[in-house]
Order: sequence, then structure tokens, then C-alpha cells
Amino acid sequence: MNQANQMSYAKAYSSFDWERPEYYNFAVDVIDNWAQQDPGKQAIFWVDDEGQEKSRTFQEISANSKKLCNALQEAGVRRGDAVIVLLGREVEWWEVFTAVLRMGAVVSPGTTQLSGKDIEFRINAAAASCVVTDQANAEKVEAVAANCASLTTRLITDDLREGWIDYQSCLTGFDDNFDPVATRADEESMCYFTSGTTGYPKMTIHTHSYAIGHQPTGRYWLDLQETDLHWNISDTGWAKAAWSSYFGPWLRGATLFIHNSTGFSAAQTLQYLEKYPITTMCGAPTIYRMLVLEDLAQYNFTRLRHCVGAGEPLNPEIIEIWKNATGITIRDGYGQTETAILCGSFPSIEPRFGSMGKPAPGIKLAVIDDEGNEVPANQEGDIAVLVEPEKPQGLFKEYRNDPERTADTRRGPWYITGDRAYVDADGYFWFVSRADDVILSAGYRIGPFEVESALIEHAAVAESAVVSSPDETRGEIVKAFVVLAPGFEASDTLAKELQDHVKQITAPYKYPRKLEFLAALPKTVSGKIRRIELREKEWGQP
Repeated sequence: MNQANQMSYAKAYSSFDWERPEYYNFAVDVIDNWAQQDPGKQAIFWVDDEGQEKSRTFQEISANSKKLCNALQEAGVRRGDAVIVLLGREVEWWEVFTAVLRMGAVVSPGTTQLSGKDIEFRINAAAASCVVTDQANAEKVEAVAANCASLTTRLITDDLREGWIDYQSCLTGFDDNFDPVATRADEESMCYFTSGTTGYPKMTIHTHSYAIGHQPTGRYWLDLQETDLHWNISDTGWAKAAWSSYFGPWLRGATLFIHNSTGFSAAQTLQYLEKYPITTMCGAPTIYRMLVLEDLAQYNFTRLRHCVGAGEPLNPEIIEIWKNATGITIRDGYGQTETAILCGSFPSIEPRFGSMGKPAPGIKLAVIDDEGNEVPANQEGDIAVLVEPEKPQGLFKEYRNDPERTADTRRGPWYITGDRAYVDADGYFWFVSRADDVILSAGYRIGPFEVESALIEHAAVAESAVVSSPDETRGEIVKAFVVLAPGFEASDTLAKELQDHVKQITAPYKYPRKLEFLAALPKTVSGKIRRIELREKEWGQP
């Protein structure tokens, strides 16, 4: 752990106290503050596959975000409006994100892999007034815009397009004088769409205090200081980007290393770790599984000092291989779209490979039973966060327009994460499984209903059930069990056709990498599909 961060876990945990300001805005209180302290302080170092490099200071992020605020306000975007942001790892993502927070609107990031149908659903569900995207995704938006009554403003970042505001004209045609918006800490600031067991993705609403919830993320888990160059290998559409590519690092004044790439290359990642002075890295376990397949001995990791992983359980053998090659232990971290970090293998505690570590400072974490009682050591139960008498900072406000599912996350004074675990005698948490059917594949969260809904649109499909299936690289993948409609016969050709069909209907990462035809699906007496039976079959459980 950095010397400036270093204190015993017990002391850090017992002495931690949440800041609870009445008003808070990350753009003003953090980004502008760094800019004022040092106008030349670097916020972003960006590189693409061709070796092109860009840099942004906090001052430039601050100024450009203010110009965007003026442009969006003139276009009709107002405080409280939802703004859908569909951008990859371009510098503009960080500037737009900051602008939306600054003006008191609600930023809703999404992956660029979303289909037109996905985009339409999100715009209408959030009643979004604005979409910000690039040329590659503009056509998707235009194809559904007529079905989106709330959509009035479209901003494109990389081209001129009829009916769209040009990003560069915002930076050249507007000044950087923008009166600060006094946003309350409990005012809505973010909307993430997160997949669940049933139905379409839920709208997870966060407030401006969510940023405060990431103080332990940046300080204790990522272990960051102002001198660090931090690389988080994550899609900008996921909450992990908010964790480790925005709030966590910039709260600490660290510089972000951003690699903009159309795909992931393990060899190129290792080359960049050697070429650039990257000191800390965060990635999904899938990333590390792919990295350790390379010849690690040929690379120099002398500047890298700290690595973390999150998004799915981390295999102990991968941690061991990486440590033997680099001298660095990958520190696991646990949290959700609905939360900031809840539990981690912090640098100040002795790691236990395969464990999630211990509760984050500011979090009362426990494993409880069905009655809300903490269970004894080594007994499995539900992972829960104590939210009374006061919620920890970083916990979401609600699932928008879904009070029933919001209420289902509570059990007495506890917030229920939906994950199962046990705690050993020394207070280390050990992940067991999801309590529902959500699939965690290569860091992506995939709801079975979404894939099943896409499959049923194909004429050959009478019924389907989607579950997770073990995979050595991705941890788990999507598998679909399909019952064919009359007149269709099972074949490899049809299986490929169904896979391609899903890619066209919804985001491509959701498609079933495995597909099996069945005569009938297992069901309960009431006719509900028993996904658990299919999942246990896949995982070799009795």
C-alpha cells in the first residue's frame, strides 16, 4: 500500500466516517478543485491501437464540460433530464459525463454494443431528452427516434450529421463560463440499466452522493495517489467504469490511462504495461485469465505496483500465476451496479486467494439468514449491507418505476445484494453464487429473460430457457436450451442461425455461445421453467 494510504485495516475500518454534505457535485467539488490547484495537472493519457496519443488536464476537462453544458442548455436539456451516453473509450466520454453531472442532469451510460431496440427501450424507460453518441451508433438512434417522444436533442462526437449537434462546434462556439448548479447530495445524478432475472433491465438510480461512496474505492482498494497512472480495462457502459475510470481515481487526483481499442488483445495489453509508466491496473478476471496465457517472462513489469480484479469471482490459480510472474497479488473487490465497493482484499490485509476479502471502510457487511440474522462462521447465507439507521454513501436510491423490486432488496435493516457467501472465522468473505439466474460472463451481467425474448422472436423457437455454463476463460457463458416449433429440425446450421439472430436483436455480447435443442423444458407444477435444474446440469451439480 502507498505510504500515504498505509494504516492497518482495523484502524482504517474503525476510524472511517462518511462525509454527508447537504450539497455535492463531483464536477465542481472534485474536478474543478484539482484544476484550480494545478491547471497543468494531468487527468487523462489516451492512446489508440495505432499509437496516436492524447492528453487532457483537469483544467481542460473542466473547461470543455462547461462549454458542453452551455451547448446542451441552449439545445433544451434541463436539470433533471436523462442523457443517454453511448460512447467507447474516447476522451469525449469523460467530458460529457462531467458536463451532465455539472448541469444537474442525469447521466445514463450504455455500451456501444446496444442494439436499436435496446436504445429505444432505454430512451423511453428513462424519458431521456438527449442522446450523445458517435457516427457508428447514430444510425441506430435515428432508426428508433420516431418511437421516442421524449428525445429532443442529439449530439454526435465525431462527425457532421443532419439533425445532430456537432461536438466540436460546442467546444468552439460556446465559452467556458457556466454558473455552478447547486445540486443536493441526494439529488439524482445517474441511471444505470442492470439486467435482472426477469423482465428487461432495471433502471438503477444513483444520487450525487454516489461519488462520495467511491472514496474507499479510490483510497483503500485501488490504493491511488496523485502520482499514479491508473489503467482500468472496462467498457464505458458499465458501472465498473464509474468505479475505476472516473470517480475512484479522480477523487485521488490520479491520472487515467485510457486505451481505445475495438477489441481486447492480451499481447498488446502486456506491451502497453511495459511501454507506459502504468502503476496500477484494474480488470475483470477474464482479462487476467487471458493475460496469463501469454509468455509473461518476456515482459518487464517494474513500474506496475498494484493490481485489482472485480466483476466476477477471481480464480486462485490465476492470482498465483500472475504473482509468480509480476510479484503482484491481484486484489479482489466486490460490489454491484447498485453500490460502490462493499468488500475487498485491501493492500493492508493478508490476502487469501479466492476470498473477496473483508468489508470496505464505511460498510457494515454480513452474511444473514432468511430472518435477517447474522449466521455463524462458515455457514452460507445472503450477503447483506446494514442500511439503518443511515445508509452508507454509494448505495442506490431505487429501481425507477419498480417499487416492488426495490422493496425486495430489503430484509429488515439490511440491503440484500442477491449474492450468496460465507464468512470464515477470521472475517474473510467467500463468494458462493448468485441467488438468482443472472449470468456473469467476462464481467458482463446478462439477464436470461433478455436472451429468451430475443430467441422467441425467431419462427423456429417455441420455447427457450437460458442459463450460465462454465467456461475456462470467461468464467461462465450463456447457454440456451431451445424447444423447436413444429416443422423445424435441429441442426448445427439452425443453431448458428439462432445465435446470429440474437446478435441482431440485442447486444451481441448476450448471444448464447452454447445452444442445445430439447424436446421439452423442465417445469414446475404451475408451469414455470426450472432454470435451476438446467443450470445444475451444466455445472455438474446433483
